[in-house]
Amino acid sequence: MGVLFEECADRGVPTVVQVDRPFDIAPDAGLSHDMPALARLVREASGWLAAAGAGPGDRVAIVKRNHWDYDLLACAAIRLGAVPAQLSGHLGAEALRELLKRLDSALLVTDAEILRRCRDEGVELPSLARRVLSLDAPEQGALVLADVRGTTPPAPKRPVRDEPLVVNHTSGTTGVPKLVVHSTGTIIGTLAGLESNRLPVVGVRRDDTLVNASSYAHGRTFCWTASVCCLAPRRIVVLTGSDPAAADPVLRSAPPTVVEALPSSYVRFAPLLSRLDNPFRDVRLYISTYDAVHPPTVRAYLTASAARRPLWMQGWGQTETGPITFRFFTRRSVSSRGDRHPTTRNLGRPVPVRTRLKVVDPETFRPVARGAVGLVLVRTPARCLGYLGEERRWAAKQDGNWWNTGDLARRGRDGSVVLLDREVDSVPELSCLETEDLLEDRLPEVLECVVLGTADGPPLPVLVTDDAVPGEQWDTATRDLPPLREPVQVRWKDVPRTGTGKVRRLALLRALTGQSAPTGTGRWT
Repeated sequence: MGVLFEECADRGVPTVVQVDRPFDIAPDAGLSHDMPALARLVREASGWLAAAGAGPGDRVAIVKRNHWDYDLLACAAIRLGAVPAQLSGHLGAEALRELLKRLDSALLVTDAEILRRCRDEGVELPSLARRVLSLDAPEQGALVLADVRGTTPPAPKRPVRDEPLVVNHTSGTTGVPKLVVHSTGTIIGTLAGLESNRLPVVGVRRDDTLVNASSYAHGRTFCWTASVCCLAPRRIVVLTGSDPAAADPVLRSAPPTVVEALPSSYVRFAPLLSRLDNPFRDVRLYISTYDAVHPPTVRAYLTASAARRPLWMQGWGQTETGPITFRFFTRRSVSSRGDRHPTTRNLGRPVPVRTRLKVVDPETFRPVARGAVGLVLVRTPARCLGYLGEERRWAAKQDGNWWNTGDLARRGRDGSVVLLDREVDSVPELSCLETEDLLEDRLPEVLECVVLGTADGPPLPVLVTDDAVPGEQWDTATRDLPPLREPVQVRWKDVPRTGTGKVRRLALLRALTGQSAPTGTGRWT
């Protein structure tokens, strides 16, 4: 990864990368970059990191505004023989304090806004790393780029296959995220290696325009960076936010043929589908990961495409394992509206050859019969090396060679997996995720529905909407569902989320009811 862009440039990879705003590490370099330019930027950044005190074996923490240059900085650190740790700038000050303590970094690369925000919240980030490099404005206790520019980078070092390569964190929906350590063998050799094959129908083609709207601090995009550069599409478009007004001109200037986005970004971009110059008209493949995606969203994007047979590929996995299962949706498979059926909760089958999966009883860990609900355990060579600073927590999630996902599901006769809920969020006699599917299908005015388990009564439905939902519509929508409390309506901006757009369910429950106890045991979070 340290010489990824140099090798692509040497091979003559013609891919052009278009960004919606300049890189934070190159604010004057414009919005369009070819592979030689990206290779130069990684080399220069490697020199900055070396001048700031990072060297072989050191950890380099990166926490900044959301942009793809997270991965450019990670490649620059790897080029030195250091181990980058990518931390989302969306994290609160206390979470960053805890993660930086675990990391014990030689260098923290950040920006002035994050330093000031954390200081205002009572956390001095410069005290949590040996040295700090601010990418923009000067801040007390931090170097700035002017102090390190022009440093000749050392010769690149090749990482050892089974030793730590990169540290990423989990989403953190239930508290402080876990620090996940991956090696070259797990995240590049296994995950990116599989994805780098030019597969028929769903593979990236050389004439594709590929749009990614993601959280670039997370392991998914690090893996994606490795594979997409090898596949060499004509154009890569990077979106750093989910504001449809900001994304619209970028998408119209380079209409995508392949889109990968956070589920929450798909929801936010949906108003663009109804425009006369719908920028998604040429899309043949949509990809979603990270979180549940509900049927109305999938249906709307597949309908908006003018491609003959557009596909939606939904992947399910974890930061610790990479993809576990995948499934394809077509216009026909999501055409049924509002019925009690798995739809997007059916996550398909495990990745062939590489991944094994079983559903077990949460108490005995013995396999349950097909169709019965249990915990999902998986075996995969892509499993990470461990949790940094939380070895006991890591050990508690292992059962021999099997990994406990902490998710509840049932397995069909055809081997497919129907996801019900995270165990920590589960409630008796009801799947919160399936209920959310149904309510979003039956209430078109709702942007998002979140069903929260409560300790003292029926689940609480939270409707994220810009308009009020009349009472008679609610009564009709819930006619065949188990008992629910009266819904609470909130605005999108008032919902606490992770950097990947996932709803922080316990934080939302606490804000609305004062309760914060999970309804599940939370033993495997």
